[in-house]
Amino acid sequence: MKSMSPVLVGRALQILMRRAAMPVLLGALMASVAGMARAAELVLFESDTCEWCERFHKEVGPAYPKTAEAKCAPLRRVDVHAPRPADLAQIKGIVYTPTFVLVEDGRELGRLTGYPGEDFFWGLLDRDLRKLRTPCAVP
Repeated sequence: MKSMSPVLVGRALQILMRRAAMPVLLGALMASVAGMARAAELVLFESDTCEWCERFHKEVGPAYPKTAEAKCAPLRRVDVHAPRPADLAQIKGIVYTPTFVLVEDGRELGRLTGYPGEDFFWGLLDRDLRKLRTPCAVP
């Protein structure tokens, strides 16, 4: 499949924008995409040498993506030794690994420093998920 030249793409967008309904639809689509980009996530600050991180990945890691909690706050892994992603620059004070930070709309809602084991992890995560603007349907 051939790609379109930037000139053709620009011209196609001009034609679409002239239609009365298109600006409204494109605006709604862009707002929806922007909202999705700022959704809640559970950020895991970890290290390759962290034994408790390994334990978390062994005990909870395989199940987490399949849970109701993951639907509300997908897990995002961040290496503490790598440069911090720009959208997480406001999160300060990460000293120990693992550290789990619940973030919504770029704002920290809760933090769990360390991994207390699978039995305690779910309850502590549920405590923080209750702080979300949109309630999480966790059983």
